[in-house]
Amino acid sequence: MKPSTIILGLTFAATANVAVAAKPAPVIEVNASNGISSTQSLSISEQLTSLERKLDARNRAQVNVQQQLDELQNEVNELRGITELHTYQLSQVLERQRELYQELDRRVSEALKPANQIPAAITAPAGSANQVNYSNNLTENEAYDRAVNMVLKDKRYEQAIPEFEAFNRKYPNSSYAANAHYWLGQLLFNKNELAKARQEFEIVVNQYLDSSKRSDAMLKLAMVEQKENNRAKAITLYKKLIAEYPNSSAAKLAQPRLQGLNP
Repeated sequence: MKPSTIILGLTFAATANVAVAAKPAPVIEVNASNGISSTQSLSISEQLTSLERKLDARNRAQVNVQQQLDELQNEVNELRGITELHTYQLSQVLERQRELYQELDRRVSEALKPANQIPAAITAPAGSANQVNYSNNLTENEAYDRAVNMVLKDKRYEQAIPEFEAFNRKYPNSSYAANAHYWLGQLLFNKNELAKARQEFEIVVNQYLDSSKRSDAMLKLAMVEQKENNRAKAITLYKKLIAEYPNSSAAKLAQPRLQGLNP
């Protein structure tokens, strides 16, 4: 081999080694921290999205609940208004009934009294016949009204007796009890069933001390005793009536009767 060829080969090899040595080796940088950061960033984003969805759902639920509350409040207000209206209307009906019963009581009193019982010049003191505590029980009112109407409207005095008896049995503590017993006694008195009439008048006199019918019942009780020739009892009752109710129309009626019994 020629020396020049050997020198050329060595030169070429050295040049190649230098070129290889001069070219930088590829470097792959693995950044572990960047990988973890990307994962964490993705997870937080998902969590935020989830929270937004939950908040949105909760807000919608709150809106729905508020709408329902508003609707319920409106319904409550409407019901309250209806209740107040019905209460007012009921109070008006009861007040009207009170007025009607006052008039009924007066008319029954006139209807059941004999024509010659009360002189024209004698009238009851103002308000004395109307001092009745009227009931708020509509059924009770209707039962009493039915019995009274048998006397006033229908003039069915015989049928009114069991009607008042039934009323007294069903409503023994009624605010109309004193009146009902008195009118029943008056019906029986007019029918000349004196023993039964006495029982009814005695109930009014003995059990209803504050009733406006007590003086009238005492007068009728004395008249029953007089009719049955119980002179002493009649005199005692007339005197008691005049002493307890000196200014009543019943006392004015008792005066001439007492004078007629005294020798």
